[in-house]
Amino acid sequence: MDRAALVERVHADFGRIRSELEGLVRIPSVSHPGHDPQHLRRSAEGTVRILKAAGMEAKLLEVEGAPPAVLGRVPAPPGAPTVLLYAHHDVQPTGPRELWHSEPFEPVQRGERLFGRGTSDDKCGVVIHAAAVRAWGGKPPVGVVVFAEGEEEWGSPNLGAFLERYGTELAADAVVLADSGMWREGQPGLTVSLRGIVACDVEVRTLDHAVHSGEFGGPVPDALTVLAKTLAKLHDDRGSVAVPGLVSGPADPLDLTEDELRKQVGMRESVRLIGDGGITERMWTKASVSILGIDAPRIEGSTNQLVPSAKARVSMRIPPGQDADAAMQALTEHLRASVPWGAEVTLTPRGSGKPYTVDASGPAYPAMRRAMREAWGRDAVMMGIGGTIPFVFDFKRAFPTATILLTGAGDPTSNAHSEDESVSLGDLEKSCVAEALFFGYLAGK
Repeated sequence: MDRAALVERVHADFGRIRSELEGLVRIPSVSHPGHDPQHLRRSAEGTVRILKAAGMEAKLLEVEGAPPAVLGRVPAPPGAPTVLLYAHHDVQPTGPRELWHSEPFEPVQRGERLFGRGTSDDKCGVVIHAAAVRAWGGKPPVGVVVFAEGEEEWGSPNLGAFLERYGTELAADAVVLADSGMWREGQPGLTVSLRGIVACDVEVRTLDHAVHSGEFGGPVPDALTVLAKTLAKLHDDRGSVAVPGLVSGPADPLDLTEDELRKQVGMRESVRLIGDGGITERMWTKASVSILGIDAPRIEGSTNQLVPSAKARVSMRIPPGQDADAAMQALTEHLRASVPWGAEVTLTPRGSGKPYTVDASGPAYPAMRRAMREAWGRDAVMMGIGGTIPFVFDFKRAFPTATILLTGAGDPTSNAHSEDESVSLGDLEKSCVAEALFFGYLAGK
């Protein structure tokens, strides 16, 4: 394998790689309900064109009731392994447009980063896979199957149906899921653990209807105060999760400092970190609870009344080793026990995803670590992430003997799922190089 030639091919091709990513970003392929599903078909068709231009056979995959997925394929040379490369072509909603410093669906370069919805999560995965195949002239030394999903941001509800219908076309010896990320900008990572998630809605009610706050306030509790006191019981005074019975474990602290974390997230100077233990432990191997939203009267338009009911969505990330069903039960029981003053409470589960610990054995891992070291000039960090990727279980169930690798070009400053999402152009190019090198090393070249 001519390593220098592969690196040069990717470098010479990078203008095209960037152009392909920009073309996908311009398609507002939001998979959440209420958005035009035709954009998802457009992004799927754009993905097919990119894969075909890389020398792959490519087509749309259809399952009733689901946005189209995409399959790209290069058959394996005799005796060579096959690698399944995953990405998704759908994106998150933009959130408030006024918070963006440029149009979400018009890619813009600022400094050495490309901004736009989907630049890092996860349309960059599509172009990385295509670029790696193209670096080999469309004939890599391993079999390559690309699967680009169209509803990951909505929880992959039909992924199982896709894998069941098209499983024989997707079978592989190793699966590279390009939906994780870097340890930091300029330093690659391989994700080996993920937290799971459980979520529920909690609704409290104190009255049949709203009443005058001046006339009845004092003896009669309003629902918003009840809800606030209930939610406050989810954490102790240090900010640790107060839900009893949850597992936790140690985590490698690596070299992450509080100063770097604060810069990554834009934490206000006066705000203190919450919880106990090391930073990576709190992010990867302990539970965390977030309040995702509250249904209650808006300040604008509110009146002097005691609000009769209020609702919140509670999301709890759970560490590896934690049973998701047991965590849901613990969360709902804790919320029920925390409601004050005898208020009525209704708890509605809103789904769950299991935590996962990756088996990092087998030849694919040393091949990828070598490829990353040569692409970046530094070792990849074996890291955890605090987020949840439920579809990892679907792939492991469908291909139980395949090695699972979690990678990605985004980094902690990429603002995935938030405003001003971006990707480092330097890391994007190196990701393409690393995947191309990985093909060769996995094939024993």
